[in-house]
Amino acid sequence: MHIFGGTVTEAAARVADPAFVAECAETYAEIHGRPPGEAEQRSWSRSWPSLLRILSAAELGDLHLLLEYELPGTSQRIDALLLGHQAAAKGLTSVVIELKQWTHARPHAAGPGMLQVGERAVLHPARQVGGYVNYLNDWLPAELDLEVEGVALLQEAPPDLIAHLRERLGSGPSASYPVLGAQDLSLDAAPHVLAERLRCSGLRMAAPERITAFLDARHRPSPKLLAKVAANIAGSEAFRLIGEQDKARQLIYQAIRAGRGSHDGHVVVVTGGPGTGKTAIALRLLGDLCGHPEANPRLLSPSATLTQQLNRAAGELAKGLIATWTSGLPRVLDKDRSVVLLDEAHRARTGRTWRRAEFPDALAKLLENCAVLVLFLDEDQIVRPGEGTTVDELRRMAARMNHSFECIDLPTQFRCSGSRAYMDWLDALFSPGGRPPRWAGADYDLALADSPVQLEKWVAGHIRREHSARITAGYCWPWDSSPEPPLSPEVSLSWSDASGDHRWARPWNSKADRLIAGEGVPGRAFWATDEGGQHQVGCVYTAQGMEYDYSAVILGKDITRTAHGWQARPEESHDPALRSLTPQEYLPYALNTYRVLATRGVRGTRLYSDDAATRQYLRTVLPHAPS
Repeated sequence: MHIFGGTVTEAAARVADPAFVAECAETYAEIHGRPPGEAEQRSWSRSWPSLLRILSAAELGDLHLLLEYELPGTSQRIDALLLGHQAAAKGLTSVVIELKQWTHARPHAAGPGMLQVGERAVLHPARQVGGYVNYLNDWLPAELDLEVEGVALLQEAPPDLIAHLRERLGSGPSASYPVLGAQDLSLDAAPHVLAERLRCSGLRMAAPERITAFLDARHRPSPKLLAKVAANIAGSEAFRLIGEQDKARQLIYQAIRAGRGSHDGHVVVVTGGPGTGKTAIALRLLGDLCGHPEANPRLLSPSATLTQQLNRAAGELAKGLIATWTSGLPRVLDKDRSVVLLDEAHRARTGRTWRRAEFPDALAKLLENCAVLVLFLDEDQIVRPGEGTTVDELRRMAARMNHSFECIDLPTQFRCSGSRAYMDWLDALFSPGGRPPRWAGADYDLALADSPVQLEKWVAGHIRREHSARITAGYCWPWDSSPEPPLSPEVSLSWSDASGDHRWARPWNSKADRLIAGEGVPGRAFWATDEGGQHQVGCVYTAQGMEYDYSAVILGKDITRTAHGWQARPEESHDPALRSLTPQEYLPYALNTYRVLATRGVRGTRLYSDDAATRQYLRTVLPHAPS
């Protein structure tokens, strides 16, 4: 999809009219269901006229131009894409053009592929171009005979910035894509010189049928891409399967193969509690499916945190195969071949807002557009109203749509040192009226902390011993801090003991949606795994789906323990999706939240409550943590 398509000459004639950008904004809204932001429209108004003057001066007016061309496997957009024909080539040639209005940029701690522009951490523009080139090579059909080039244009950048960006290219793959500034693209230069610098030398108008073939082409992963992703996943130590996990993977894969032969579609539901390996199995299954050249698999998750972690584990090439999914339908699915793996299905949006009939719209669309849908599900990890589904609902849904149905349970859990006793104890603790026995298990390190200071020292000690450890809390404190450091210490706890009154405060994890939020602070998706995350407090939305060696959990005042069991206090929550609920409605979500947080630790957990009465109750069922 794109918001403008036509020749360079046609675009140049229209770009001077202010109505052109407004018309493109309307087209954008029709495609995406929302208008573009004001900043984006300003960017179009600044960059398009300059681009078209350069293309016209290079005498490239006959080339076909696509503005804001979307890559459907990723939902990323190429600023401008030129299409033409080389005399010696059989097919089309496309030139990716990335447009930047930067006037400054500085190095980023993440390495030469990243830059800091103002408050934003961004990809080096040549690396961004390289990603788009790779996508077009990897996702468009071979019969197009497509040749792909790319350039980055920074018309407002001073010469020293252009020189700096070129220096940071080094000798890596991105060095193939030039970074051009105003001095490189003077309108006084000879047309053939400009065309050569733009990687358009010798490029002429392509036949209309070739343009149509490009626009109508189905974007599917190429056999070469599938093979690379399969190799990356198979070689990842992070997703090795053990015993029952590997057995389950093979059973699920057998169910997928059987389902592909079903004319009406097939649904496989994989159930399992925390630590049973749902995510690891899902990724390994993606690798298995990528081993078939004609496959068209997708691994989706409603959690952006988990998606970014999976993409990093599987490698950059997996983008498009692994994606965040809310309620939209992934494009380029194939009813006869596509297999969709939906991890964390309990986070899917399924409430009344997302239902026009008995069943959730988004799940129904997935079922209608793929051969096999595999859902990984834990009903006890639903932590918000309007999210989640059940095995029973999915079974009824499959029957209504004449799809075959199969359910596979993962009974063995590998997290929490494999301690069944600990999981049973947690189930008893976090049930509304549950009365767990005093913890006496020897197979898991569980205790009650006296203070948040003790929690933090425990975490720091494990970090020094090169273990992973994190602090999490219920969403019971404000979260208004800027995504950029310095983060505000909003998680604030006060308590008293024999030595006096005390206060402890730490920031929530950054809200930044990138690898690094700033110096020593990872972005939210990497809080649980990357250096620096131990200094912030995570919540269920950044911890769910993750694991670390040791977990420190702070219970907020949204649940307190009474003689009759747990009492909910939704007014203590700062989660806008929950605080308007009644206490009876709120309690199951709160208990599920703390159960999730308490199952992230592989080797041990420490609990602490911000409520004095609840701390007193926990002392009756938990040993005291050693100092």
